[in-house]
Amino acid sequence: MTIAKNTVVQFHYTLREGDELIETSAGADPLAFLHGHGNIIPGLEKAMEGKSKGDEFEVTVACKDAYGERSDDATQQVPIKHLQGAKRWKPGMVAMIKTDKGMRQVTIIKAGLKHATVDVNHPLAGKELTFSVEIVDTREATDDEVAHGHAHGVGGHHH
Repeated sequence: MTIAKNTVVQFHYTLREGDELIETSAGADPLAFLHGHGNIIPGLEKAMEGKSKGDEFEVTVACKDAYGERSDDATQQVPIKHLQGAKRWKPGMVAMIKTDKGMRQVTIIKAGLKHATVDVNHPLAGKELTFSVEIVDTREATDDEVAHGHAHGVGGHHH
């Protein structure tokens, strides 16, 4: 099955910025996503269009098609109690914070006793990213998956 809108895609990936390894799914379950619903970065989703099970490829995605450009004035003060991921915060650490649009990563700029100044840019904003991808499986999405806008099952969303 060729990847198109409403295809559930399972894939493994390795993500690099230049020669630096950022993350990989090797040794874990493949990721699953519902194609055509904006569930992965636009540049990677576009590169998968038309591919099939067993295909392997590499794509370099410009920052505008990944996590966007960096905004130098994207800082915010938040209560420490809203930061998730550690007990003690230091500059440069990445925290998760709940927003009205779901969970989001922020980078600590300065941490006080009760409040922290955070950079709300995604940690990979402003970076050109290279993905090495292996398409593990493809299948037609179920009606539920299309209605919910995401893949279910291994590597996907669990309700």
